[in-house]
Amino acid sequence: MSQPWVLHVDMDQFLVAVELLRRPELVGLPVVVGGRGDPTERAVVSTASYEAREHGVRSGLALKLAVRRCPDAVFLPVDFPVYEAASAQVMETLRATPGAVVEVLGWDEAFVGVETGDPLAAARGIQAAVLEATGLHCSVGIGDTLVRAKIATDFGKPQGTFLLTRDNWMEVMGERPTTALWGVGSKIGGRLDAIGIRTVADLAGAEESELVAAFGPTNGPHLGRLGRGGGRSRPDDTPWVARAHGRETTYQSDLVTPEEVRAALVELATRVVDDCRREDRQVARVHLKIRFAPFFTFTKVRKLAAPTYDVEVVAQTAFELYLALDDARPVRLLGVRGEMVPPEGGY
Repeated sequence: MSQPWVLHVDMDQFLVAVELLRRPELVGLPVVVGGRGDPTERAVVSTASYEAREHGVRSGLALKLAVRRCPDAVFLPVDFPVYEAASAQVMETLRATPGAVVEVLGWDEAFVGVETGDPLAAARGIQAAVLEATGLHCSVGIGDTLVRAKIATDFGKPQGTFLLTRDNWMEVMGERPTTALWGVGSKIGGRLDAIGIRTVADLAGAEESELVAAFGPTNGPHLGRLGRGGGRSRPDDTPWVARAHGRETTYQSDLVTPEEVRAALVELATRVVDDCRREDRQVARVHLKIRFAPFFTFTKVRKLAAPTYDVEVVAQTAFELYLALDDARPVRLLGVRGEMVPPEGGY
C-alpha cells in the first residue's frame, strides 16, 4: 500500500567525488579540497575524502592543521563552477523521479517526497539514477518526517540507505546525546545539559513548560519536537528566495591598520551590492563579520536609515561597526552581508 515517505539524498564526499571523476588516479588516496589547494595558506577544508577523514581531517579544519594530521594528503583547490554544474545535474535527476517533490537543501543534498509502498526500493532507484546520470554515489535516509530522514542518512553512509521512523526512533536515537539531532549544536546541547536534558530520550520526555522557560515559546516546543523526531512530513518545492547576500575573505597577511580594513570593506561591499542589485532588492541591514588574530570572531549588525544600493553607505556602516568594537588586534578575516528588503508579497 502506497504512503508518503521522505527520502533525504546526500551526495557522498561530494566535492572530492567530483574531483575524482576528473582525476581517477587519486581514487583510494587521502584527498582534501579547500581554498586554493595550498596547505601553507589560510583556508579551511571544504571536503575531505574518507581516506583523509581516517586521519582526523574534517570540513572546516584549517588546511595547515589538515596537512599536519595527514601529511600524505593530496590538496586540491575549490572549483565552484564544476561543482555547481554537477549539483544541477543531480537535482535534475531527482526531479525526474516520477511523482517526486524535491526540496533542495544545498548543492549536495535534498529532500525527496515520494508516495510508495516500498521506500527502500525507491531509495535504491534514486541512487542508481544519480549514479548513471553523474557517476556519483549518494546515501539516502528514509523517514516519515524530514527530521528522521535527515538523521537516518548518517547511518547509511557511504553509498547506503537507512530507515528511521516513529517505530524505531527511540531504539536508534534515545540514548544518543541531544547534539546527535539535526539543528542541535554544542551551544544548545550545553544549555540543555544545564537543565538536566542530556539524551534524545530526555528531550523527548521533557515537559514543554520546562523547555519554554529555558528557550522561549517558539524554540522550546521546537526542541521538544526534535527530540521526538517530529516536524514536517512533506518536502516543499517552493523556490528558495534569498534573504541576504554576503561575501567574506580570509587574508593571507593580517590587516593591521584601520585604513587597510576600510579598503577591504569597500571591496566586499561592492561585491555584496552587485549581488543584491541582481536580485533587484536593496540592502536594508548590514552585517559585519570580523576575525581578529589569532582566532577571535565577532558579528555585528545595523539597520540602515533607508534601503540602498550605495556601496559607500554599506561600506561605511560596516566600518563603523568595526570601529565600535574598539579592538586594535590584527584582522585575519572580514565578511560583509547585505540583508535585503523582502520581495513583493513577502517570503
